[in-house]
Amino acid sequence: EDVDVPSRRVLITGATGLLGRAVFKEFNENHWNTVGCGYRRAQPRFEHVNLLDSIAVHDIIHDFQPHVIVHCAAERRPDVVEGQPDAASQLNVAASANLAKEAAGVGAFLIYISTDYVFDGTSPPYKETDVPNPLNLYGKTKLEGEKAVLENNEETAVLRIPVLYGEVERLEESAVTVMFDKVQFSNKSANMDHWQQRFPTNVKDVAAVCRQLAEKRMLDPSIKGTFHWSGNEQMTKYEMACAIADAFNLPSSHLRPITDSPVVGALRPKNAQLDCSKLEMLGIGQRTPFRAGIRESLWPFLVDKRWRQTVFH
Repeated sequence: EDVDVPSRRVLITGATGLLGRAVFKEFNENHWNTVGCGYRRAQPRFEHVNLLDSIAVHDIIHDFQPHVIVHCAAERRPDVVEGQPDAASQLNVAASANLAKEAAGVGAFLIYISTDYVFDGTSPPYKETDVPNPLNLYGKTKLEGEKAVLENNEETAVLRIPVLYGEVERLEESAVTVMFDKVQFSNKSANMDHWQQRFPTNVKDVAAVCRQLAEKRMLDPSIKGTFHWSGNEQMTKYEMACAIADAFNLPSSHLRPITDSPVVGALRPKNAQLDCSKLEMLGIGQRTPFRAGIRESLWPFLVDKRWRQTVFH
């Protein structure tokens, strides 16, 4: 006979951001009672919570009593972190540690979103057991955040992911989609990094991994520790830009590959490819082909509307 399962509750931090929106949607559409919280852009859809306010964090967690918390909120722009180290550390480390404590207090399973930038990029692909060596402050704060959540709550999962793209509200929301204007305006040549090897990953796929991990965990308490997820198409930014041009039948001859390592901004690892076999062995994961995913993400920003009509009508 039917067992009455109480509604599964999930709390998502950073629900207004690129990844958080996708995670909120994924859980919400799969019969989870889903609450998202945000800060600057929260209302009216999400709860307004300052993650640096420990009382506010305590209150929402104790009021809602989530089974799962997906912690997407972070300062994730490496160059911003270099310029504002204290603020970044507050959000990426201190707030994460506090969230882990509060999650432990109600027995919630915390999924902490981390990054491939915890690795130095010299010997890919990286397994979860490989020793991190972040090159920039962003990678260091996220690694400190990993340690902080695991110290405060050993029932945590750390999910490391690479560069993300997906349905953006503005092109600048993703380091992948931000290239679209340079691709579209082919009247002037554009220099594109052709040194750093990236693995662009669709936020929908990461969201599915978070939900599958949460659902597996509800059945199996041994699901915890560190995990990796990533797209499996290796591309430099130049190659992504060419693939974007190709997806929209746009010229790419104005795009110029730059093969030297970048001299400005935070240091980046050359190739921090993540080995995802641990999640794959659990039967977790999905991957959207880059061209299909990028077309879906970018077509609303296409300047030449005539093309849009021929493809979508």
